[in-house]
Amino acid sequence: QVQFVESGGGLVQPGGSVRLSCVVSGIIFSRNIMGWYRQVPGKERELVARIFENGSPVYSGSVKGRFTISRDNAKNTVYLQMNSLKTDDTAAYYCNKFPATSWGQGTQVIVSS
Repeated sequence: QVQFVESGGGLVQPGGSVRLSCVVSGIIFSRNIMGWYRQVPGKERELVARIFENGSPVYSGSVKGRFTISRDNAKNTVYLQMNSLKTDDTAAYYCNKFPATSWGQGTQVIVSS
């Protein structure tokens, strides 16, 4: 079965940076579009970035220019480099296929001074 293990979240000040990692198992990683999603309590989970099998990225308007998604097919790992963080970026972050399947535990990012 597919598994997603996210890590790298934490407390960061506005304007700061953090790098999330997600190790994936149970699928042929290199043949899947991978995405990073986030969810705030009381709101629907949203897709913030996805990366195609060839490494091409697509970003939501709210993170474009600040976040960078990347992948390492040899390590079955997808990354999200988050720069110029804003308080609105506070959320639980999850990686998944695109379209999504079952969810991992996610990693919490809190942007606060």
